[in-house]
Amino acid sequence: MSESSPPASEPLPVEFAPAAAPVREAVTKLGGQPVWLEGPQWPLSRRTGEPMQFLGQFTLEGGALGYLFMTGDGTDGTYDPEGGENALLVQPGGSIPGFVSVRAQAEGPTVGADHLPRPAGKGGTDPDGHAWQFLGGPGIEPRWLQGEEPPGDDWRLLVQLDSGRLPFPVNFGDSGVGYAFTSPDAKEGRFLWQCM
Repeated sequence: MSESSPPASEPLPVEFAPAAAPVREAVTKLGGQPVWLEGPQWPLSRRTGEPMQFLGQFTLEGGALGYLFMTGDGTDGTYDPEGGENALLVQPGGSIPGFVSVRAQAEGPTVGADHLPRPAGKGGTDPDGHAWQFLGGPGIEPRWLQGEEPPGDDWRLLVQLDSGRLPFPVNFGDSGVGYAFTSPDAKEGRFLWQCM
Protein backbone atom coordinates (compact mmCIF):
# COMPACT_ATOMS: atom_id res chain seq x y z
CA MET A 1 0.00 0.00 0.00
CA SER A 2 1.43 3.39 -0.96
CA GLU A 3 1.52 6.30 1.45
CA SER A 4 -1.31 7.99 -0.48
CA SER A 5 -3.60 4.93 -0.33
CA PRO A 6 -6.33 5.04 2.30
CA PRO A 7 -6.31 2.19 4.83
CA ALA A 8 -8.38 -0.86 3.98
CA SER A 9 -11.86 -0.93 5.45
CA GLU A 10 -13.04 -3.86 7.56
CA PRO A 11 -15.55 -5.82 5.49
CA LEU A 12 -19.03 -6.45 6.83
CA PRO A 13 -20.09 -10.11 6.66
CA VAL A 14 -23.14 -10.92 4.55
CA GLU A 15 -25.36 -13.92 4.08
CA PHE A 16 -27.93 -14.61 1.38
CA ALA A 17 -31.57 -15.21 2.33
CA PRO A 18 -34.33 -16.62 0.08
CA ALA A 19 -36.25 -13.96 -1.83
CA ALA A 20 -40.05 -13.98 -1.54
CA ALA A 21 -40.39 -14.08 -5.35
CA PRO A 22 -38.16 -14.16 -8.42
CA VAL A 23 -35.97 -11.02 -8.45
CA ARG A 24 -36.32 -9.04 -11.68
CA GLU A 25 -34.48 -5.87 -10.60
CA ALA A 26 -30.85 -4.90 -11.20
CA VAL A 27 -29.77 -5.64 -7.61
CA THR A 28 -27.19 -7.86 -5.94
CA LYS A 29 -28.46 -11.42 -5.66
CA LEU A 30 -27.45 -15.05 -5.86
CA GLY A 31 -29.32 -17.60 -7.96
CA GLY A 32 -32.39 -17.17 -10.09
CA GLN A 33 -31.85 -15.80 -13.59
CA PRO A 34 -29.76 -12.80 -14.65
CA VAL A 35 -31.40 -9.42 -15.05
CA TRP A 36 -29.63 -8.34 -18.24
CA LEU A 37 -28.96 -4.62 -18.69
CA GLU A 38 -28.00 -5.15 -22.35
CA GLY A 39 -28.50 -8.10 -24.68
CA PRO A 40 -28.01 -11.54 -23.05
CA GLN A 41 -24.42 -12.87 -23.03
CA TRP A 42 -24.52 -16.33 -21.47
CA PRO A 43 -20.98 -17.76 -21.15
CA LEU A 44 -20.17 -21.26 -22.39
CA SER A 45 -17.81 -23.82 -20.87
CA ARG A 46 -14.58 -23.99 -22.83
CA ARG A 47 -14.44 -27.76 -22.35
CA THR A 48 -18.03 -28.75 -23.18
CA GLY A 49 -19.45 -25.76 -25.08
CA GLU A 50 -22.52 -25.91 -22.80
CA PRO A 51 -23.89 -22.92 -20.85
CA MET A 52 -22.20 -22.26 -17.51
CA GLN A 53 -24.23 -22.11 -14.30
CA PHE A 54 -25.38 -18.66 -13.15
CA LEU A 55 -24.15 -17.97 -9.61
CA GLY A 56 -25.32 -14.39 -9.16
CA GLN A 57 -25.19 -10.72 -10.07
CA PHE A 58 -23.59 -7.88 -8.13
CA THR A 59 -24.06 -4.13 -8.38
CA LEU A 60 -21.20 -1.87 -9.41
CA GLU A 61 -20.85 1.87 -9.10
CA GLY A 62 -22.90 3.79 -11.66
CA GLY A 63 -25.67 1.19 -11.92
CA ALA A 64 -23.71 -1.50 -13.75
CA LEU A 65 -23.91 -5.21 -12.89
CA GLY A 66 -21.30 -7.93 -12.73
CA TYR A 67 -22.72 -11.35 -13.70
CA LEU A 68 -20.94 -14.38 -12.24
CA PHE A 69 -21.00 -17.80 -13.93
CA MET A 70 -19.12 -21.05 -13.39
CA THR A 71 -19.20 -24.47 -15.00
CA GLY A 72 -21.29 -26.47 -12.55
CA ASP A 73 -20.24 -30.07 -13.20
CA GLY A 74 -17.01 -30.00 -11.19
CA THR A 75 -14.93 -29.40 -14.30
CA ASP A 76 -11.27 -28.90 -13.53
CA GLY A 77 -10.14 -25.33 -14.09
CA THR A 78 -13.06 -23.47 -12.53
CA TYR A 79 -10.52 -21.98 -10.09
CA ASP A 80 -8.52 -20.39 -12.94
CA PRO A 81 -9.50 -16.74 -13.65
CA GLU A 82 -8.74 -17.18 -17.36
CA GLY A 83 -9.36 -20.92 -17.80
CA GLY A 84 -12.67 -20.61 -19.66
CA GLU A 85 -14.68 -22.43 -16.98
CA ASN A 86 -15.90 -19.34 -15.12
CA ALA A 87 -16.79 -15.81 -16.19
CA LEU A 88 -17.58 -12.46 -14.61
CA LEU A 89 -19.22 -10.26 -17.27
CA VAL A 90 -20.05 -6.57 -16.85
CA GLN A 91 -23.02 -4.68 -18.31
CA PRO A 92 -23.59 -2.10 -19.63
CA GLY A 93 -20.53 -1.29 -21.70
CA GLY A 94 -18.37 -4.17 -20.57
CA SER A 95 -16.06 -6.15 -22.80
CA ILE A 96 -16.00 -9.94 -23.11
CA PRO A 97 -12.51 -11.33 -22.43
CA GLY A 98 -10.95 -13.37 -25.23
CA PHE A 99 -11.02 -16.59 -23.19
CA VAL A 100 -14.84 -16.46 -22.83
CA SER A 101 -17.38 -17.50 -25.48
CA VAL A 102 -20.98 -16.40 -25.07
CA ARG A 103 -24.40 -17.17 -26.50
CA ALA A 104 -27.32 -14.74 -26.84
CA GLN A 105 -29.39 -16.70 -24.32
CA ALA A 106 -31.47 -14.91 -21.67
CA GLU A 107 -32.02 -17.84 -19.25
CA GLY A 108 -30.12 -20.98 -18.41
CA PRO A 109 -28.71 -23.20 -15.66
CA THR A 110 -28.65 -21.65 -12.20
CA VAL A 111 -27.40 -22.67 -8.75
CA GLY A 112 -30.87 -22.26 -7.25
CA ALA A 113 -33.67 -19.87 -6.43
CA ASP A 114 -33.11 -16.14 -5.91
CA HIS A 115 -31.39 -15.10 -2.67
CA LEU A 116 -30.79 -11.53 -1.50
CA PRO A 117 -27.95 -10.26 0.72
CA ARG A 118 -28.39 -9.20 4.32
CA PRO A 119 -25.97 -8.55 7.20
CA ALA A 120 -24.75 -11.85 8.62
CA GLY A 121 -24.45 -10.75 12.22
CA LYS A 122 -22.44 -12.78 14.72
CA GLY A 123 -22.66 -15.97 12.66
CA GLY A 124 -20.85 -14.38 9.72
CA THR A 125 -17.33 -14.44 11.10
CA ASP A 126 -14.78 -17.05 12.09
CA PRO A 127 -13.76 -17.53 15.77
CA ASP A 128 -11.20 -14.73 15.36
CA GLY A 129 -13.89 -12.31 14.20
CA HIS A 130 -12.87 -12.26 10.51
CA ALA A 131 -15.48 -12.14 7.77
CA TRP A 132 -14.99 -14.59 4.88
CA GLN A 133 -18.07 -13.63 2.85
CA PHE A 134 -18.66 -9.98 2.04
CA LEU A 135 -19.33 -7.46 -0.70
CA GLY A 136 -16.41 -5.45 -2.05
CA GLY A 137 -16.11 -1.76 -2.68
CA PRO A 138 -13.69 1.13 -2.16
CA GLY A 139 -11.10 0.22 0.45
CA ILE A 140 -12.32 -3.39 0.83
CA GLU A 141 -9.50 -5.90 0.35
CA PRO A 142 -9.90 -9.67 -0.13
CA ARG A 143 -9.11 -12.01 2.74
CA TRP A 144 -6.99 -14.61 0.98
CA LEU A 145 -7.31 -18.23 2.02
CA GLN A 146 -3.95 -19.04 0.41
CA GLY A 147 -1.44 -16.60 -1.10
CA GLU A 148 -2.50 -13.36 -2.80
CA GLU A 149 -3.72 -13.82 -6.39
CA PRO A 150 -5.13 -10.51 -7.65
CA PRO A 151 -5.84 -10.64 -11.40
CA GLY A 152 -3.87 -7.44 -12.01
CA ASP A 153 -2.80 -4.11 -10.58
CA ASP A 154 -5.60 -1.98 -9.16
CA TRP A 155 -8.34 -4.56 -9.78
CA ARG A 156 -11.16 -4.04 -7.27
CA LEU A 157 -12.84 -6.77 -5.23
CA LEU A 158 -16.53 -7.07 -6.16
CA VAL A 159 -17.50 -9.90 -3.83
CA GLN A 160 -15.90 -12.65 -1.75
CA LEU A 161 -17.96 -15.84 -1.38
CA ASP A 162 -17.44 -18.55 1.24
CA SER A 163 -18.64 -21.94 -0.04
CA GLY A 164 -19.53 -22.97 3.52
CA ARG A 165 -21.85 -19.96 3.98
CA LEU A 166 -23.66 -20.06 0.63
CA PRO A 167 -27.32 -21.17 0.51
CA PHE A 168 -26.60 -23.88 -2.07
CA PRO A 169 -23.64 -26.11 -2.86
CA VAL A 170 -20.90 -24.77 -5.11
CA ASN A 171 -17.64 -26.47 -5.95
CA PHE A 172 -14.87 -24.18 -4.74
CA GLY A 173 -12.85 -27.23 -3.66
CA ASP A 174 -12.39 -28.19 0.00
CA SER A 175 -13.81 -25.37 2.17
CA GLY A 176 -13.15 -22.95 -0.69
CA VAL A 177 -13.54 -19.22 -1.03
CA GLY A 178 -14.34 -17.43 -4.31
CA TYR A 179 -13.07 -13.99 -5.31
CA ALA A 180 -14.65 -11.79 -8.01
CA PHE A 181 -12.82 -8.68 -9.24
CA THR A 182 -13.42 -5.89 -11.74
CA SER A 183 -10.76 -4.16 -13.81
CA PRO A 184 -9.66 -0.60 -12.97
CA ASP A 185 -12.02 0.75 -15.66
CA ALA A 186 -14.83 -1.62 -14.48
CA LYS A 187 -15.26 -3.01 -18.03
CA GLU A 188 -14.01 -6.58 -17.38
CA GLY A 189 -14.21 -9.07 -14.56
CA ARG A 190 -12.26 -12.05 -13.29
CA PHE A 191 -13.17 -14.81 -10.84
CA LEU A 192 -11.03 -17.36 -9.04
CA TRP A 193 -11.29 -19.57 -6.00
CA GLN A 194 -8.90 -20.98 -3.42
CA CYS A 195 -9.38 -23.92 -1.08
CA MET A 196 -7.75 -25.50 1.97
